[in-house]
Amino acid sequence: MKESSREKLRRRKPRRKLEREKNSKQKKKKKTPELALSSSLALSPAFDAAPSPLPPLHCPNTHLLFLSSLFINPPPLPPQGGDGYCGFATALHLSARGYAVAIVDNLARRSYDAQLGMETLTPIASAHERVKTWNGISGKDIELMIGDVCDFEFLSAAFQSFKPDAVVHFGEQRSAPYSMIDRARAVYTQHNNVIGTVNVLFAIKEFAPEAHLVKLGTMGEYGTPNIDIEEGFITITHNGRTDTLPYPKQGGSFYHLSKVHDSHNIHFATKAWKLAATDLNQGVVYGVATEETTAHPKLVNRYDYDGIFGTALNRFVVQAAVGHPLTVYGKGGQTRGYLDIRDTVRCVQLAIDSPAAPGEFRVFNQFTEQFSVNQLAEIVGSEGRKLGLDVRVQSVPNPRVELEEHYYNARHSKLQELGLEPHLLGDNIVDSLLKFAIQYKDRVNLELIKPAVDWRKAGAAPRVESAAVASRK
Repeated sequence: MKESSREKLRRRKPRRKLEREKNSKQKKKKKTPELALSSSLALSPAFDAAPSPLPPLHCPNTHLLFLSSLFINPPPLPPQGGDGYCGFATALHLSARGYAVAIVDNLARRSYDAQLGMETLTPIASAHERVKTWNGISGKDIELMIGDVCDFEFLSAAFQSFKPDAVVHFGEQRSAPYSMIDRARAVYTQHNNVIGTVNVLFAIKEFAPEAHLVKLGTMGEYGTPNIDIEEGFITITHNGRTDTLPYPKQGGSFYHLSKVHDSHNIHFATKAWKLAATDLNQGVVYGVATEETTAHPKLVNRYDYDGIFGTALNRFVVQAAVGHPLTVYGKGGQTRGYLDIRDTVRCVQLAIDSPAAPGEFRVFNQFTEQFSVNQLAEIVGSEGRKLGLDVRVQSVPNPRVELEEHYYNARHSKLQELGLEPHLLGDNIVDSLLKFAIQYKDRVNLELIKPAVDWRKAGAAPRVESAAVASRK
């Protein structure tokens, strides 16, 4: 009996398209140069070692369609590059390990910054320049397709052109505060994220039914229930009957709720169309450097520290570097799962290398450790003082509607069972991040540090210029 292409991929021997084999034979084999760190990127001890030899290729010649940023109904601004914090680092990681990668992106991410008067801590090159730089120094060939995944005609053409074996879907508006600025951005977030994902599902069904979908979700879908959080499903007994059901969802913003809708839609598509899908419910990511993003100054990753796109630990690090009090929301007992960006890229690879079966909807909780906001502030404060920084902690009114003291215990064993060896948050990691932030502290806009988006005040009237800056009253 002839073996299916998905069966080949499941035993880590991916299918090869006949036309690609024909084309590849016509090309001369390129010699891959070694990746070397630029001397201008002094990232401190945890990051400044030369890249280690790449591990054995698990899926050589696997073709990955990497859906990066989406943006529908854009403001009247010229596109300025859409390579995201986790997305571009993951694309480079996969490319370096032998996967054929195509990035689908409409260059939206930095237009959010342009709307709100924000800027990443690090000076980053355009998406085109970064891809060109990577291709030049690595000898690989990432393909960049410019277009909107909410445009199904474009997406259909991308699928038919590239013929993916796996689809990595990071292409969504990722900020809870952004979705709570005003009605327009709440609607945009829901429309962009949900419709984009539905388009991806139909594209896989029509043009790549054997492709494995790896979708980036969020631990925020679960909320903070007073019971243990399972990985996607929970077995319950009610009135004498037992069933295994999707774990209850309690999204805490219009962004989180868009992710909940995505999960339901993907689960339905796996049942109706026998698609294979893995939902990675990711925790809060920290860090900035991966082996690939430190290979050249033009590959440096973005680092958000503002109150809209900045994550808790990354914000605290910048606040400590510039002498601003660490802004703890409310009581500071809010507890979440966290992971290093180096583990983010590895988790995606693990999901690709061991794909779901046809008709299977898998859920992996993608984080490595749990911390409260107070614990993070204590860790940053301790390491900052070792560097001679005057680190203080300030409790500020919580702009979010959430429990500030609660039970939190989430399972996260499935990725480690697949081989994840986590980078845990140690003193050297925080020390490295602090030194990195100090290196770029002259680029910090102090007006962006305090939280400016209040869940309770989101209204129908649009907020643009002032949305990222806290009221001075």
